[in-house]
Amino acid sequence: MRTLLATILITLLTACSSTQDYPPLPRPEHVDLQRFMGDWYVIGFIPLAPEKDAHNGIESYELAEDGRINTTYRFRDGSFEAPLKTFTPTAWVVEGSNNSQWKMQFIWPFKADYRIAYLAPDYSVTIIARQSRDYVWLLARTPELAEDVRQDMEQRIAAMGYSMERFIYQPQRWPEDEKRPPLSSN
Repeated sequence: MRTLLATILITLLTACSSTQDYPPLPRPEHVDLQRFMGDWYVIGFIPLAPEKDAHNGIESYELAEDGRINTTYRFRDGSFEAPLKTFTPTAWVVEGSNNSQWKMQFIWPFKADYRIAYLAPDYSVTIIARQSRDYVWLLARTPELAEDVRQDMEQRIAAMGYSMERFIYQPQRWPEDEKRPPLSSN
């Protein structure tokens, strides 16, 4: 587990050192945090190294009383039958961002850039991006998207300056053979 966390930290720190300037990412006018909370299926991404072979990934958010966002990312590594892997970073909303920019912490004291760059008006689909354009995640409330929605999201991600050659779709197959244990409250 420590090796995995160290890999994430090194990856994020290396990515943060990019000197290339990019225009600001788009962002929703306002994010209703209560509405954003809950489960999101990871549809596609430019992944961090530890999640490159993820299957059936679900990112879950829970707003804590102190304003932190407790995050749980669970996926099966390498196949649909693999045991669950779980990451539990904590996020904080960046003041003045209308709740669209967060700092995500996997290992203290380092916080990574996390931005809601697109959010469907009905909160059914979102794009999570980073200003350095190194990683991106396409999340949805359902494990599948209609083809026209997928194409629209791909166009949005490309327009943000991401290399679509690196973007991959995460395999999703539901229901799972082995039922997931419920998330424990953080």
